[in-house]
Amino acid sequence: MKTKRTALSVGVSGSVAGVVGLVLLAAPAGAGGAPPALPQISAQDLVQSVLTAKVPAFSGSVQVKQNLGLPLPILPTGGADGVAARVYTDGTGKARISLAQRAAETTIVADGDNLWIWDSSDKTVRKIPHGQADAQQKAPEQLADPASAATKLVETVQESSNVTVDGTAQVAGRPVYQLLLTPKPTEKTLLREIRVAVDSETRVPLRLEVLANGQSDAALEVGFTEFSPGAQDASLFQFTPPPGAKVTETRPGEHIDPKAARDLFTQLDPQVVGSGWDTVLVGKVPAQLLSMATGGQAQGRGNGRTPDVTGLLRTFAKQVNGSFGTGWVVS
Repeated sequence: MKTKRTALSVGVSGSVAGVVGLVLLAAPAGAGGAPPALPQISAQDLVQSVLTAKVPAFSGSVQVKQNLGLPLPILPTGGADGVAARVYTDGTGKARISLAQRAAETTIVADGDNLWIWDSSDKTVRKIPHGQADAQQKAPEQLADPASAATKLVETVQESSNVTVDGTAQVAGRPVYQLLLTPKPTEKTLLREIRVAVDSETRVPLRLEVLANGQSDAALEVGFTEFSPGAQDASLFQFTPPPGAKVTETRPGEHIDPKAARDLFTQLDPQVVGSGWDTVLVGKVPAQLLSMATGGQAQGRGNGRTPDVTGLLRTFAKQVNGSFGTGWVVS
């Protein structure tokens, strides 16, 4: 029996399409006590140190908190201990990240020659030669490097932002500078500010907070709950497909068809529209996935096999048209 497949175009407006790159970045819950006393630094010098910092070898645990008012399946949910990801890097480009997604886990390993993506839910492995990944395929690799995601965000919005250093704090037991970015009056955005907690020693971003207008709690917070610089076991950056796993190898120059891809980011086939704070991320979400993300609210009429996506979207989204096609915008 054939099942009808439905997809919709969704634009997520707000900060830099950064939220996807950032999404898996890394950064955690703060701490109590008096702010640490650190040498004064200008906002310009702090930004420059973030953009030029060399990420050291380290291990860390990441938490993700979101108050967006809409379930986004692209965000890692965290396991029973609240940890959404565990990250390891050797400081030379090799990295490992394990992402918790409901009852399954995705492990991504960059061993210097290949990028391996293991999905425990269906026991599949994707092997991508280093340097051959297109923009979509590189996304998982960026998640293994918290600095690259935060650096990209700061790089993208700094010219359209007022940038200041808003004191110091403790994150994951380490003293940090609080880098504050607010949109210039000419920017169109629902966001009030972006805060990046920068490690005072390594200059690695340890926490990212995105705050919207009219909200006291962060709309999105990604942060380390544990951050430990130091040499890592070399075996962490080696990957051998588990027995019985189905391995698919991407050939040089080959582009992955989003319809056939099993990982969510590639299925979304994201495109960026706009610039600065006035940026929209446009993607295609399979209807079945939307139904799962909303707890079955998108159940269809009749035989129940085809979700009533349009009916659900009308409750919280606005239909739009543009150079990207026709879709629904979720703010």
